[in-house]
Amino acid sequence: MQEQRLDDLPVKEIFPGYRGRFVHSDGMTIVYWDIDAGAPVPEHAHVHEQVVNVLAGEFELTVAGEARRLGPGSVVVIPGNVRHAARAVTDCRIIDVFHPVREEYR
Repeated sequence: MQEQRLDDLPVKEIFPGYRGRFVHSDGMTIVYWDIDAGAPVPEHAHVHEQVVNVLAGEFELTVAGEARRLGPGSVVVIPGNVRHAARAVTDCRIIDVFHPVREEYR
């Protein structure tokens, strides 16, 4: 068992305005994001399955060309290799879960 305190994890800014704390297991990566209003993520795809969990704020997510506005309690599963983009409409707190591990986020 590995125990960590979220507040003790280093913060990494992956995209401008996207600051995350990263937890890695053998099979997944969990990211606790604090996101600035207006911050975009350009369209991209990756082999990882991604589960987006909105905790606070309003977040616009476009998956395979379909845009949705998400709020607290929204959960979206993005299959691997599917193109997607995002934009924080307001300041947001989001948890992303990726499988397999996002090695580039270590």
